Amino acid sequence: MVAGSFSIEVESTVDAKRLWKATLDSHNLLPKQAPGLITGITLLQGDGGVGTIRQVNFTAANKDFSYVKEKVDLIDEANMVYCFSHVEGGALGKKVASVSFKVKFTPKAGGGSISTYSCNYDSLPGVPHDEAKVEEIKANSTGLFKQVEQYLIANPTLYC
Repeated sequence: MVAGSFSIEVESTVDAKRLWKATLDSHNLLPKQAPGLITGITLLQGDGGVGTIRQVNFTAANKDFSYVKEKVDLIDEANMVYCFSHVEGGALGKKVASVSFKVKFTPKAGGGSISTYSCNYDSLPGVPHDEAKVEEIKANSTGLFKQVEQYLIANPTLYC
């Protein structure tokens, strides 16, 4: 088993509070903003708060898996930190034994924000580290963030 992690940081002109609110509503927002990737997000248990389990269903564009179930582990309103982990589907049981994520939004002086997205994982025994796959995940995550960012820029009163 290999423990691994990666982190990306993205600057935005969008206010951190708006990005935070969009994240909390991502089960409604993402299927609308990324229909080429996500067909829907269903809350299976809970109301979106800590302990909620949701299923993210992907289009055929995601060649690796068709769905993933996520559990909300932490919502820290004061520090705009959102943590979740995969509990079923995705790469679980295929390549990784566990995977968890942390998203943090930090206001920038003078406006805008910095979004930090971190991932920690434990690969299954015998699964080698795949740096190309890590880079692909980072690029896809940044691309999805940029789609949401552009939507918020185009809709300045949304999530205010």
